[in-house]
Amino acid sequence: MTLPDVPALYPCTIHHVRRAPFRYALRHRTYLWLVDLDRMPQLPLLTRSLARFWARDHFTGDAPTIRTALDGFLAGHGIDLAGGPVVMLTHARVLGHVFNPLTLYWCHGPDGTPRCVVAEVHNTYGGRHAYLLHPGPDQVAATDKEFYVSPFFPVDGRYEMRLPLPGERLHLSLRLDRPGAPPFTATVHGTRRAATPAALLRLALRHPWSTLAVSAAIRFHGIRLFLRGLPVRPRPGSHHRHPEIPT
Repeated sequence: MTLPDVPALYPCTIHHVRRAPFRYALRHRTYLWLVDLDRMPQLPLLTRSLARFWARDHFTGDAPTIRTALDGFLAGHGIDLAGGPVVMLTHARVLGHVFNPLTLYWCHGPDGTPRCVVAEVHNTYGGRHAYLLHPGPDQVAATDKEFYVSPFFPVDGRYEMRLPLPGERLHLSLRLDRPGAPPFTATVHGTRRAATPAALLRLALRHPWSTLAVSAAIRFHGIRLFLRGLPVRPRPGSHHRHPEIPT
């Protein structure tokens, strides 16, 4: 399998659609990084604050590198990549702020054979959870929902994710199926750009403080849903009643 040229930038559009108890759709434009965990981007000093990749922002937050954290997670599931390459799609830390609703890791053996995909999910309450996925030939993987993300959904149902490794195009989709309810769907579509300092500056100007904008948009749409009467499902072990995630 041929791995994509990295690092790369993907200006993209994220689209969410819920269909019950009323239809609500949102669209957000941002940009994502595709990087090799063993060859992280080395940016010029003047653009370094626009893209930092810190280990503390992923998994348990206490590993020396993101690669070490991922290998530890995989080891807990009996998987050893034996040093094979890992490609990560994520938001970088921008001007000191980061929020990653979803980070994806495409994991390969030493010969480049795909082994698995890890989907790391963060919520706005500071929680993190990683799903180990084994996509089939159609690049689709399914898993039970195990993590509280949205105050408008309980922790039940099943995810179906289509996760082809990005190339010139980025096309990802997620579908949440719950008993007796129409599905919630999310898609991410983008086009590859070479990760040059000039391209990064253009995207940073077009999407200023991009990760802060993502978390602000989540809260804005969550409040709109709450005001429209969508019932809140408290997160397990909490009496929190304020919506933050519009999914």
